[in-house]
Amino acid sequence: MKETKIKKKQKLYEGKAKIVFETDNEDLYLQEFKDDATAFNGKKKAKIKSKGAINNQVSAHLFSYLESYHVPTHFVSQFSDTSMVIKKLEMIPVEVVMRNIATGSLVKRYGVEEGMELEHPIMEFYLKDDDKNDPLINEDHVLSFGHATEEEVEVMKRYTQKINAVLKSFFYRRQLMLVDFKVEFGRAKSGKLKLGDEISPDTCRFWDIESGDKLDKDRFRQDLGKVEEAYQEVLTRVFK
Repeated sequence: MKETKIKKKQKLYEGKAKIVFETDNEDLYLQEFKDDATAFNGKKKAKIKSKGAINNQVSAHLFSYLESYHVPTHFVSQFSDTSMVIKKLEMIPVEVVMRNIATGSLVKRYGVEEGMELEHPIMEFYLKDDDKNDPLINEDHVLSFGHATEEEVEVMKRYTQKINAVLKSFFYRRQLMLVDFKVEFGRAKSGKLKLGDEISPDTCRFWDIESGDKLDKDRFRQDLGKVEEAYQEVLTRVFK
């Protein structure tokens, strides 16, 4: 994997799972993954051994894979076991969620059967705002609040659908169901949108095709145990 020589500078932002640092290159940031785990908007907290390193490696591999399918991302190169060099983006405060199988909040909100395969994948938008518990919004909210233009919304939708198609196939070959996932986008210096944040067991739900075992953050949310083992299993399969 290519290397990018940069120097880490001051901390720019720290979230629940990652820290972003400025570098000596004004166009590049350093994104460092933490072992911290949170759920229910930060109400449940713990540390999961090796989570940061696993999420960094999984994200780096999947970003590179998506780039090969012409999905532009902020990924530049791995910097260390737990960090990657990323392009500077102006992030859009909207989380785009794609659901292939009914679970989680979809089941709670609409009473559909847990584990039901959705005939048509469902795309949802959430406002990225911890203080408001990341509320569900629609395209009109995104436009009216000035978070993105109509063209940008269409680009986010198109990229999310493509990501879903590419990664569903990728994980199916590795005996994993891509149940659902969350992605975030940002504007590059050129103004074009790129995929940002991460793609990992923190932001995706994975179920083993044969056993149905959950191999993602739900093991932490639901106190299922063997969280580290689940993340490690995803890492192993990603690199098969």
